[in-house]
Amino acid sequence: MRIGELSRRTGVSVPTIKFYVREGLLPAGELTSPNQASYGEAHVQRLRLIRALLDVGGMSIAEIRCVIEAIDDPDRPVHEVLGTAASRMVPRYEREPGAGIEEARRKVDELITARGWHTVPSNLASEALATALAALDEVGHGAFIEVLDVYADAAELVARADLDYVARNVAREELVESTVVGTVLGDAIFSALRRMAHVDASDRLFGEAK
Repeated sequence: MRIGELSRRTGVSVPTIKFYVREGLLPAGELTSPNQASYGEAHVQRLRLIRALLDVGGMSIAEIRCVIEAIDDPDRPVHEVLGTAASRMVPRYEREPGAGIEEARRKVDELITARGWHTVPSNLASEALATALAALDEVGHGAFIEVLDVYADAAELVARADLDYVARNVAREELVESTVVGTVLGDAIFSALRRMAHVDASDRLFGEAK
């Protein structure tokens, strides 16, 4: 297909497609003449992945390049490819660590050890959790740590459901796209369900008897 048809099929403008090629995110088309190139289904799939990473995953071009390089490395284990994609979606907090950050990090280390999770304290998500716990302590709600295990139980269930869904896809690009889209939209779904459950729990605990 010509670049115009590729643009129509994916909804990505021709200048943007050319930009992705220049940035190394999208393979160049096969030259059919000095000023014409042909594109295939692999280009369609790659463009959809780039848009998912950019629009849904909220990644930068540089971060997407890292993910694309991981995808295109046939010797990179799938687990590592998924980790590369998922790590780009962990929030980075710019706030200066408070006095309680070291204690919060210790609690996160204890959680990881107690649950036997195959992760390390230096994981970006571990630091994000420690930052959140430290912030809770700063505003006088350090006791929230009491429900951390309940949150961890729920997180394990959701993570297994996420990866069970991803495992049903075979192609490496589909695995990464499923992880990115599933994680971002899954977060939105889980957040919405939590809010709904809050309303129900509040009504049952504090609402007036009907």
